[in-house]
Amino acid sequence: MSHAKPVPYVHVDAFTATPLKGNQAAVMLLDSWPDDALLQAIGAENLFAETAFLVPDASGAAAYELRWFTPELEVRLCGHATLASGHVLLQRDAGLDRVTFRTRKAGVLEVRRDGANGYAVGLPAIPTQPGAWDAVIPLLGTATPGEVWQSPDRYNILLYADAAEVAALAPDMKALKALGDHQFICTAPGAGHPGGADVVSRVFVPGGGVDEDAATGSAHAALTPFWTARLGRDRFTAHQASARGADFTCRLDGDRAWLGGHCVTVVEGTFLMPG
Repeated sequence: MSHAKPVPYVHVDAFTATPLKGNQAAVMLLDSWPDDALLQAIGAENLFAETAFLVPDASGAAAYELRWFTPELEVRLCGHATLASGHVLLQRDAGLDRVTFRTRKAGVLEVRRDGANGYAVGLPAIPTQPGAWDAVIPLLGTATPGEVWQSPDRYNILLYADAAEVAALAPDMKALKALGDHQFICTAPGAGHPGGADVVSRVFVPGGGVDEDAATGSAHAALTPFWTARLGRDRFTAHQASARGADFTCRLDGDRAWLGGHCVTVVEGTFLMPG
């Protein structure tokens, strides 16, 4: 008969200073990697956009190895659960200013303390190019974006006229899911938005198991080079206009997008991992 192994478990709301806002992430600290099937089953059990799993990095390349699972699949890059992981570790050790993570497909990532912004996570900036995907536009809502930009990694930026158009989108999630694991990043200038952000967005990833994401770091890794080029400066503020809402500072530094935001721990406990 197998025995359950107690594993530290922390539930964090990321990219928000307010509990029960931002995006939820489970952070679980492991001694070693179990089977991928178990990691995926835990991701499905938690039902958060991502569960982050950490293992001490024996290679010396970083402090920890980091992997992220949605309820349906392992993702190649996740910003909010990386920020949440950094929050958990930096709260545990007040003497640390930064922590590094070695990932499978996104290289080494870093979370650092960022003063009044809380924390900042450095992600690879994702370049996009002008494109077209006419079949997708009516699946998102009645408004028509003025531009569509895309990357080979399935990040799709759709630029709308204003925040009201983005807020009014009503996607056909079933139809979008059938297109595969794409991010549909719907964005607009933030003028007139009550929060005063430079940029607003909503992000839909039904093919990845998340219909509308509450706060999407990887999407902002694409929005950072996209919007800095338009605004003519290296940084801006952003609001993700999901039901929970989330707030970012975004700064482009070479090939890195530095995303600043707060985190709030809402649950700490023990996960009884099947042995």
